[in-house]
Amino acid sequence: MLFLSSFLSGTQQFFMCLQPPSTPLTLISQTFPCQFGRTEVIDNTRNPDFVRKFVLDFFFEEKQNLRFDVYNVDSRSCNISKHDFLGQTFCTLGEIIGSTGGRLERTLSGIPGKKCGVIILAAEELSNCRDIATMQLCANKLDKKDFFGKSDPFLVFYRSNEDGTFTICHKTEVIKNTLNPVWQPFTIPVRALCNGDYDRTVKVDVYDWDRDGSHDFIGEFTTSYRELSRGQNQFNVYEVKNMCFCLFSFYSVTLLSFKVESEYTFVDFIRNPSQPTSLHYMSPYQMNAYAMALKAVGEIIQDYDSDKLFPAYGFGAKLPPDGKISHAFPLNGDSDQPNCVGIEGVLEAYFQSLRTVQLYGPTNFAPVINKVANCAAEITDGSQYFVLLMITDGVISDMVQTKEAVVNAALLPLSIIIVGVGPAEFDAMEELDGDEVRVSSRGRLAERDIVQFVPFRDYIDRSGNQVLSMARLAKDVLAEIPDQLLSFMKSRGIEPRPALSSSPLPALHQHI
Repeated sequence: MLFLSSFLSGTQQFFMCLQPPSTPLTLISQTFPCQFGRTEVIDNTRNPDFVRKFVLDFFFEEKQNLRFDVYNVDSRSCNISKHDFLGQTFCTLGEIIGSTGGRLERTLSGIPGKKCGVIILAAEELSNCRDIATMQLCANKLDKKDFFGKSDPFLVFYRSNEDGTFTICHKTEVIKNTLNPVWQPFTIPVRALCNGDYDRTVKVDVYDWDRDGSHDFIGEFTTSYRELSRGQNQFNVYEVKNMCFCLFSFYSVTLLSFKVESEYTFVDFIRNPSQPTSLHYMSPYQMNAYAMALKAVGEIIQDYDSDKLFPAYGFGAKLPPDGKISHAFPLNGDSDQPNCVGIEGVLEAYFQSLRTVQLYGPTNFAPVINKVANCAAEITDGSQYFVLLMITDGVISDMVQTKEAVVNAALLPLSIIIVGVGPAEFDAMEELDGDEVRVSSRGRLAERDIVQFVPFRDYIDRSGNQVLSMARLAKDVLAEIPDQLLSFMKSRGIEPRPALSSSPLPALHQHI
């Protein structure tokens, strides 16, 4: 998911339309051209900076054509033909994303013999953060800008981009004729404010509104989502600075209130472990798919583990007490001692964690893989070999980072088993299973094939026999482990130790 924002220069336009050109496109479901969306109207300016964003699905493998039309508003009519056409440009979504910093500058055209101005398009990948922030601010003793009155102040919020530029993300209402305004509370998605990066700079400009659109700049201040989330305190009183004047400013903006709420979706409700529709549902009569996969693989591989202690982690949840999102948290809640005793201990910790955490996306694999790889990197003399079992019901969200983690892990005594549960489309997972094509990252090929992926649904017995389903799964996913272990030992020139009672065979250590 990406969003587009736009800036225009050298024109007289007031709003912009994004629509596909007059050819069938993959961007929308229809096979005929239609308007995708419109920006807001901005009055009396030749250089508007639009707030409204267009959220699009990006498909790397498809050419997604876009057309941007710019109009001058002449009436309140919603009919495009009632307004003055000022220019247009064509491009693909890939061109915007592939441009330096995700910003594409294009000349507007469409009116013969006339310079129509320039449009700047920006694209950024949206985070999966679905929190909604509501805040209220006030100001004290602002600068007086109006000759016959005080000031008509309003605030403009900007999110910083990766390249150091800023994108407008919110404007407050205008409060007329006051130097001590109290703005109404407003709500904004956290990803619009900071794209899920809590420490990303948020810049706020203070303006005095003018009817002709030439608003007077009063000053600015910077903050971050993390600072704002602390709520009303002495640190959220901001001095408003104007670098154009070498004067001390004594006016300020204060955060009056701040709260965050989660925006729930249909998927959140079906993931609720207390609901029978959830893949995590704890039925008193049978095991869920997660438990079946854990038990099927774990009961076989634990026979080769000398101490029967299994570090077990969850990924993709909000943890108590503060709701922090984690992609590698110990199921037993003990970061210092994440080990569970036997597979029964793992199952017990899993069921207990379902009662204490809130399941939450996205599905990131890299953090867990890197955590286990760090353990494997400490013991590379052949005395131990690690097996990571990952069970997921979601399509992977961090494929680039996961491929990098797999390529690095292929140098270590480690194998990875991934079991997909539920009805999701797991086609992308096949990229990690290097049976046909070896996994690569940034031009580096994995030294060994260490990943085995299977969808659990392919092994479920139609008669409902869980024991048979588990046996089929275990047989298939564990079949490659011996060859993967041998490939590592051979690549490092490690030979088996003599079969003496004082020299045990290499121990298999399983991480779940």
